[in-house]
Amino acid sequence: MTAYFGYIGAFFIGLVLGLTGGGGAILTVPLLVYVMQMHPVTASAYSLFIVGTTSAFGTLQNFRKGIVDVKTAFLFAIPSFTAVFLTRKFIVPAIPEIVFSYANLVVTKAVFLMVLFAIIMLVAAYSMLRHTKIEKALPQNTHPLPIIIKVFLIGILIGLVGAGGGFLLTPALMVLAKLPIRKAIGTSLLIIALNSLIGFTGDLGHIVIDWILLFVFSAIAIVGIYIGIFLSKFANEQQLKNGFGWFVFLMAIVILVTELFFK
Repeated sequence: MTAYFGYIGAFFIGLVLGLTGGGGAILTVPLLVYVMQMHPVTASAYSLFIVGTTSAFGTLQNFRKGIVDVKTAFLFAIPSFTAVFLTRKFIVPAIPEIVFSYANLVVTKAVFLMVLFAIIMLVAAYSMLRHTKIEKALPQNTHPLPIIIKVFLIGILIGLVGAGGGFLLTPALMVLAKLPIRKAIGTSLLIIALNSLIGFTGDLGHIVIDWILLFVFSAIAIVGIYIGIFLSKFANEQQLKNGFGWFVFLMAIVILVTELFFK
């Protein structure tokens, strides 16, 4: 029964990605952990594959619309997917099963990853809910090195928790490459696809992968993203992002309470 709810969730994730252009992937790990009963490390690995394949199909749609800057995407993707791969290959396996313990407080690897993920969800929710136009606040002269370092750090976060990271990559693309917001969103989806799929290869050999489950889950999410892209023509994008932003915020609070007080 849990598998059916998981597949419904996969469709919803793809639908949100298609409707809003980002954000839906942030729910992949909680869905796999709490509905499909996976360990967070396995869930984050599966999430990278699911997010990567779904984003790749979404990128094809954006490419046809002419809102993908391929050259910029690859320039940004190099430091980013390098960080994701190294994180999945070396950092995640090196995290001890007991991260921290003091008296009766024990923070396991699973709890640590889920709390970190919830914090990133809060950042994502804030990014979706704020109404200020970022392009008005961008500096005119920005040295590329600090931004490249930030992109590398974003890659580490993506590698740790298996999130897409579009809400972090889009502002970086606008600052460094001076892309308009619509093109930055389309370009970030290609970077997410590269990050996620290359990062996923870092997990090969570390975990046992149920390929049938993974392909079915991804296929359902892809169906969702195509339907979402079609429905986005008739929807108010800002209202959708606001509603989903509050949903992500509440989900983050639920995860924090669950991990910190009920485990």
